[in-house]
Amino acid sequence: MGGHEFDVKSTRTVYDGAIITLRVDEVAMPGGRVAEREVVEHFGAVAILARDENGRIAMVRQYRHPIGRRLLELPAGLLDQDGEAPLTAAQRELAEEADLAADTWHVLVDLASSPGFSDEALRLYLAEDLHHLDEAERVDEEADMTVEWLSLDDAVAMVLSGEIVNATSVAGILAASAADRTGIALRDVDAPWTDEPTALRDRRRS
Repeated sequence: MGGHEFDVKSTRTVYDGAIITLRVDEVAMPGGRVAEREVVEHFGAVAILARDENGRIAMVRQYRHPIGRRLLELPAGLLDQDGEAPLTAAQRELAEEADLAADTWHVLVDLASSPGFSDEALRLYLAEDLHHLDEAERVDEEADMTVEWLSLDDAVAMVLSGEIVNATSVAGILAASAADRTGIALRDVDAPWTDEPTALRDRRRS
């Protein structure tokens, strides 16, 4: 393991948008060189693999404008509400997107989405012992969103066939399948989240 400290010598903001900020850091490299590194700051997010008593998982089909089509995804949302804990955000998103609540929660997997250029990270929960809620009011893309239920095996098959391509959903589905197969215990909801992003939330707060 290397011992170099990648100290930031200076930083400047290039773009500050609604859900991302782009900054450029000058970083000390091994050997003495200083290099520029572009960093996309992101709120971070949570996602939920909600599984019912029959082993089916709840997925949503939602339009994603950057790629111009609807994707089948696990319910998810940004950590963009000041002071909201990740588990609380996950519970809110599950209610808002799938009209579901859960009595049992575990951490399924933590993801660093694109660590080469962004601090975006996501915590994905397994939610079980489900019960249905009244239908939530939805706007914009979510007004067109539908909920679909799949067996975990069918979801794995759709990942491997290229029908499910959302990276968070791929990771969650395969992680749940691996956990079931191996019997590895999942983490409690208060498990440390080393890479939880805070830069953009701190920037907005200040």
